[in-house]
Amino acid sequence: MKITGAEVVLESLREQGVDTVFGYPGGAILNVYDALYKQNKIHHVLTSHEQGAAHAADGYARATGKVGVCFATSGPGATNLVTGIATAYMDSVPVVAITCNVTVPLLGKDSFQEIDIAGITMPITKHNFIVKDVKDLAPTMRRAFSIAKSGRPGPVLVDIAKDVTGATVEYEFVPQKKATKKDTDLLSRVHKVLQNGKKIEIKLNSTEIDLDEIDNAVKLIEEAKKPFIFVGGGAVISEASEELAQFVDLVDAPVCDSLMGKGAYDGTKANYTGMLGMHGTKTSNIGVSKCDLLIAIGVRFSDRVIGNPNEFAKNAKILQFEIDAAEINKNIRVDASVIGDVKGILKLLNPKLTKANHKEWLDEIYSYKEKYPLTYPKEGLSGPFLVEKLYEKTKGDAVIVTEVGQHQMWAAQFYKYKKPHTLLTSGGLGTMGYGLGAAIGAQVALKNKQVVNIAGDGCFRMNLNEIATAAREHLPLIQIIVNNHVLGMVRQWQNLFYGKRYSATVLDDGVDFVKVATGLGAIAKRVTTREEFESALDEALKCDDPYVIDCIIDSDDKVWPMVAPGAPISESFDENDL
Repeated sequence: MKITGAEVVLESLREQGVDTVFGYPGGAILNVYDALYKQNKIHHVLTSHEQGAAHAADGYARATGKVGVCFATSGPGATNLVTGIATAYMDSVPVVAITCNVTVPLLGKDSFQEIDIAGITMPITKHNFIVKDVKDLAPTMRRAFSIAKSGRPGPVLVDIAKDVTGATVEYEFVPQKKATKKDTDLLSRVHKVLQNGKKIEIKLNSTEIDLDEIDNAVKLIEEAKKPFIFVGGGAVISEASEELAQFVDLVDAPVCDSLMGKGAYDGTKANYTGMLGMHGTKTSNIGVSKCDLLIAIGVRFSDRVIGNPNEFAKNAKILQFEIDAAEINKNIRVDASVIGDVKGILKLLNPKLTKANHKEWLDEIYSYKEKYPLTYPKEGLSGPFLVEKLYEKTKGDAVIVTEVGQHQMWAAQFYKYKKPHTLLTSGGLGTMGYGLGAAIGAQVALKNKQVVNIAGDGCFRMNLNEIATAAREHLPLIQIIVNNHVLGMVRQWQNLFYGKRYSATVLDDGVDFVKVATGLGAIAKRVTTREEFESALDEALKCDDPYVIDCIIDSDDKVWPMVAPGAPISESFDENDL
């Protein structure tokens, strides 16, 4: 059939199973929005700003594991997506951003609202495309989705000239093919491994994994007396929780995680020690510093995790499982690695392992957990109290979204994540303003789940206009503002390392978030005590529309423990050490 390029865009989205897009219209993309108006298969969420659309597509993708999609027009519409695209890139989130540009004859002539968005986003996308011929449009859309979700996922941008969206072309709908058993057999590599002396076959529909690397990993694991398992976002992305739980049981080791790895391993387990790194637990930091084998699963050894790289896990051999070969020996030298999808690696590895017994090592770790628990004041409203009470009231079953700063660390420390895709946060780029848009995306995707965005007052200011989006869509999300009237994490550094010179971090302008949120269509309350917060949270959990809780806490509350920048993680300290 012959249809317009704008209709090709929408039909291509339907091919990929897309049912929701987030965006903001403008002149160059009008043909696409006109086609959107004439159909009812794809739900469009009109955000308040293009950055909100990018973050919503990101949150949708993280919450579901599917590709998130956002629309923007040319020029400033496209550039407003950039921070959201970069956020997705740093955290390996599959997003397809679709922008429209000026017509082909006007490209390169500094035309009104023309921008080289492909050039701008080249360093922060897995790939990007400029479509100048309508015949290339459908194949390009299919390639964009394939690239976004394959291997290590990430964002892809498709920029389409406006006259391409208006031109007509022959188009045939090609639905996503559901793999049959025959297809799976053709795509899979059959691995034969020994389990209890018997040969078994394991089929992996993934990048080929070197069996010699697997055997070397088995040898290192069997030789270890004090193994420690460090889990990152790769284990979440690869949906490897079941295989990871089996692996941990076989290795009989303590487990820590990165911010991005939350929920890959059940955070309520006794052998789980919490987050590693700058604001990780003392137990995790000491344990990794004392272990003799660190097994790193789907991690990239961020500077916030490793501290001083020369001192990181210096008593241990390091074994890394990672899909992206570029991450091996990038930040930390490792002794061995297995390249491939984490789920596939563990499927091959587990049958080769015999169950170990590391009781003495685990007892040592348990003694650290008892000696160095996470604590906070027993009276008054505080960030940790808010998070713990939220965990209690939601029974640990909510999807938690955060902005960036102190509240983000408290959410990582005091909410126990039992399943993957339940903490959505900007880990790599550290994007203030990420959370509310991402929460909208997650709540649109997960209609029967409670989504809660936790924000500092500094972050909330960045994109608070998206409260209007949540209200327009009648989303029952909860927005908790941890309001200390300062830029809390920056102030903490100024307090500890800059002689208490609080340059430009005091937010004392009297902005009333309750009035602002109410004006944008939400229900809102301010709370100053524990009892008031508990009452407001009970109301919010029963509400069918967005509910904002403005929680007033002390300006000098800090995130403990902490590792000073450049120091070894073994030198983690808290207020009792000062």
